[in-house]
Amino acid sequence: MKLGEKIRYLREVEGKLRGLDRDLSQQEMVRAIEVETGSKLSQSYLSQIESGSRPHLTNTTRQILAKFFKVHPGYLVDDPDGYHPELQSELRSLEDKLDLWLVGGAERFRRDPELKHALLTLAQHDRSRECLLLLEAILETPGLAPRLAEVLRPKLQGAATPTNTNRSSGTPSGIREQGTKNRDQETGNSALPRTGK
Repeated sequence: MKLGEKIRYLREVEGKLRGLDRDLSQQEMVRAIEVETGSKLSQSYLSQIESGSRPHLTNTTRQILAKFFKVHPGYLVDDPDGYHPELQSELRSLEDKLDLWLVGGAERFRRDPELKHALLTLAQHDRSRECLLLLEAILETPGLAPRLAEVLRPKLQGAATPTNTNRSSGTPSGIREQGTKNRDQETGNSALPRTGK
């Protein structure tokens, strides 16, 4: 894969990770780079890279793009002739490999929006590997997964009914209020008393 193709692919993935359901445009990418990294690239420069008219990046540009896309800088070069994607470079970290695998999985399951979103959310997390290991621990702890599902996703369990559900959030009554109360106690904030209506 050529460098320009990689940048286009990463823009596509980035758009999906940001919930746009489309590619991140070059202009959006330039603005996001400036906001998120404090660095500047011009849209015309990015266009030249993607079209192949500028086949090489400066080291500074490579570092900026790698930081923005959260990939190893060594990924942002043309692949050598004979390179096959399944031969992963040893320079790339385990997290990068895992995140790319998760994004690829999300694309394969695009007809299942919830699963796709879950995989993209996991890929976007800074510590994807830790999240998966945590999931393993949850699944191996007897009774923990059903209990978490009951508390965090009541609609999946059928536990939420109109009589015991907070209408504004769809959560069982008491869960949201208790969570807010605990958070307020931890931070030293107290809820203002409600006035009667």
